[in-house]
Amino acid sequence: MALRHAVLAALLDVELSGYQLAKSFDLGVANFWYAQPQQLYAELARLERDGLIAGHEVVQDARPNKRLFRVTEAGLAELEDFTAASAKPPFIRDDLLVKVQAADDVDLGALIAQLDERASIAAAKIDLFGQLLRGMRGERTEEEFLRHGDRIGPYLTCMRGLAFEQGNRDWCQRAIAVLTERRRAHTRT
Repeated sequence: MALRHAVLAALLDVELSGYQLAKSFDLGVANFWYAQPQQLYAELARLERDGLIAGHEVVQDARPNKRLFRVTEAGLAELEDFTAASAKPPFIRDDLLVKVQAADDVDLGALIAQLDERASIAAAKIDLFGQLLRGMRGERTEEEFLRHGDRIGPYLTCMRGLAFEQGNRDWCQRAIAVLTERRRAHTRT
């Protein structure tokens, strides 16, 4: 997947400025595709140049003017082609896992602290995803929303982000428990 497809997908629901797109990525899209704001601005320029999005200037009185972008018919066709292509399986690339791989030969205290920090970050994201999901579905139950909601794509990706962070938190807590017990056992002998 290219950043372009993530940007196109983020622009499906509403016109966004570059700033709004960056905020949108932070809240929802970042759970499956991370990009820095400068990458997003550069991608918006490429997408507009390629005719996949169209931008227009909005004049504001109290603030600088802003440029809003929307997906064009060509952009929708690009997303259709992307969606039809096989998805490559994801892979994990995580510095913390390299550190855990070396757990038998490193300072367990420092490693446990890093795992605890990662578990805390995951817990905060779990809370955020819960809020986002509740906001999207409103007063409906999840099942009602999934059956009858207007747009379920963002909801489904948010559900995946929630499950991912729950898995991260649970694995970190399990790894902490194992390493803590091993450290205790080794100090007793």
